This record gives sequence, structure tokens and C-alpha cells, in this order.
Amino acid sequence: MALVKLQTENFRNLAKAPVSFSPSMNLLYGENGSGKTSVLEAIGYLGLGRSFRVSRHQAVVSHGQKKLTVFGGLDKGMSAEPSSVPGELYHRVGISRDVLAKETTLRVDGEAVRNLSSLAQHLPVSVIDPGVFDIVAGSPGKRRQFLDWAVFHVEPSFASIWQQCQRVTSQRNQILRTGRIDDALMKVWDSQYTELAERLTKARKDTFRLFTDAFDSLLGEIDAPWVDGLKLDFYAGWDSSQSLVDVLKAHREQERKMGHTLYGPNRADIRLRFQGRPVSETFSRGQQKTLVILMKIAQGMVLSDLGKQVTFLLDDINAELDVGHRAMLAQKLYELRCQVFLTSIEPPRPEELWQNTMPEYRLFHVEHGKLTEE
Repeated sequence: MALVKLQTENFRNLAKAPVSFSPSMNLLYGENGSGKTSVLEAIGYLGLGRSFRVSRHQAVVSHGQKKLTVFGGLDKGMSAEPSSVPGELYHRVGISRDVLAKETTLRVDGEAVRNLSSLAQHLPVSVIDPGVFDIVAGSPGKRRQFLDWAVFHVEPSFASIWQQCQRVTSQRNQILRTGRIDDALMKVWDSQYTELAERLTKARKDTFRLFTDAFDSLLGEIDAPWVDGLKLDFYAGWDSSQSLVDVLKAHREQERKMGHTLYGPNRADIRLRFQGRPVSETFSRGQQKTLVILMKIAQGMVLSDLGKQVTFLLDDINAELDVGHRAMLAQKLYELRCQVFLTSIEPPRPEELWQNTMPEYRLFHVEHGKLTEE
């Protein structure tokens, strides 16, 4: 699916008028503060249910307003069959948030849905902005979030398992924080926790294998001295040579002292190493950026193989990537038949991004929250 229509109300400084986009490439430019990133942020709400810039909905709603709304029209995108009707919408999705009542309303094709996953599954949104490069050098949570995004779109049951595991982990943590552990009660929660952990970990492992297959094929196209020494491994969150049940029993006193769960899927990670050492210690900033780009492209390849089109939001990457890296990214996303939204301050130069085959694209100038197609 691809987002071909977008309309917002009370979303930052964006105009209310509906905008039509290309299912392929969309180039947006304008001065800082013009609303370029806000457009991407609104699209992100439809695929992520939140802002990729801030954690609070209150920061997104227009000044003086209490409710924001984002509506999107989806078509079959670049994966559409020749017989598909041009301009036909296959899904209509929407999200509204009342920041005073703290209530969120989700709709798909006019019907209310309860879970964000019911909305997000229709529009896989992947963000590439300056903050994304922390995947390599940042905390394990960054890499866990990176992996789980792909797992969610590969394994339909993942969202439900993840939510259940979060609830059980919270219950375990409450007991651990008391400092007085009822062994019988803890045994019950441990049983539920380990069962969900195994299911969650299996889904992660299966998707990680798909990801590494795609990633390895990309590395075969890269002429760089660090390719041969690079290794990516999945860490489940505990020593996999032991059962999680045994690990929890052996470290019960440690968890009690810390007051929270120390082992399990909440500690999972993708470990990136070069010649046995962490990439964050051995790669230059430029090499880390290249690595993250390849990882993002590999995610897109995994979903593409499953017949899903990813919508990539590329926000101000000119500040992070040189012309060569921007061209590599744009060309690979074009080959994957992804939908792309790319922002820049200066008018973009498509001939620098796509030097061989020029894709279909639409160009927009953004000023005071209004998009004008050129």
C-alpha cells in the first residue's frame, strides 16, 4: 500500500487542505520551520500511531486546540497489478487524539478499530532522519525497536504477544520491587513470562534470519574494507545455552535487589561487531551511517519479498549524507519500488539522486504549512 492522499486538522502548522501524493517518489522542500518535517510526522502518525520526533501528543496539536486528526487514503502503490483502477483507494485510515481527555480514536474504512496494529499494518512506515543513525551507537533499545518494527510487519501475531509480554513483565516487576517475594506467586508469573518470551523470541529470530539474508546480499554489492569483518548477531536477552526458567531462578536475588526483570526479551539486542569488537568503537561516523542505511534497505527488502510496500520518510538527510550516499539510498529504494517522501531545504536535484533511470516523482514546495505542487 502507498499513501496517496493526506489531510490533517490541527496538526502543528499544516493547512487543512487535502494533498495528493505519488505512490513512488515525493520530494518536499522549503525553509526551516515551513512544515516539511510536520508532513512526514503526520504520515508517521498513520503508520506508527505517534510522532517520531516527540513523545507527547500535546506537542503536536496546533496551539490553542485540544484535538488533532490525520486522515490518509491508500492505494495498492507500486505493487498494483496492471488491471488496478488508477486513483482507486483501497483503504481509508484515520487517527484522532483528544489531548485533554487523553483519548485516541482509530478508524479503518470508516469503522472504529481498537488496536493501533489494525491501523499500522496497512502502512509500513520507516523513518530515516538524523536520529536514526543512533541505531549503531545507541542503546540496545534502539536496535530492539528497529528489529521489532520488521517483526510486526512479518509476523501477524507479534503485536499481541508483545503486549501480553509487556503486561506480564510489569507484574513481575511489581513483585520484585516489593522486596518480599512469594515463591508460589512468582512461579506463576515466571511460567507465563517464559512461555511468552519463547514465542516472542522465535518471531524475532525468524525475522532476523530474513533480515540478515537480505543484508548479506547487500554487502555483496558494497566495495568497502570493513565488509568481510562485519558480523551481526541476535541476542535473545539471556544466555541461550540455558533455559530462561533456569536463568530466572539462578538470578532471583539479583533481580530482587534491582527491583525489575533483568533477563528475557526486554533485554534483546542486535549485536554489531567488526573483527570481534563493537562497531560503535571501531567504525567511523561515516561508516556507521553507511551501515544504518544498508540495514534500513534490508528491512525494506524483507517486506518487499512479502509483497508489502514500505513508505520511507527521509527527513533532512542532506545534513547527514553526502551526494554519493544519498544517491545509493535513493536508487535502492527505487529498485525496491518503495514509496518515498524526501525533504530538503534547497530545491532537490532528481538527476543527482537517480543518475540512470528517472522514476516518476512529484515535487512540492512547503511554506507556512501549505504544500504547493510544482
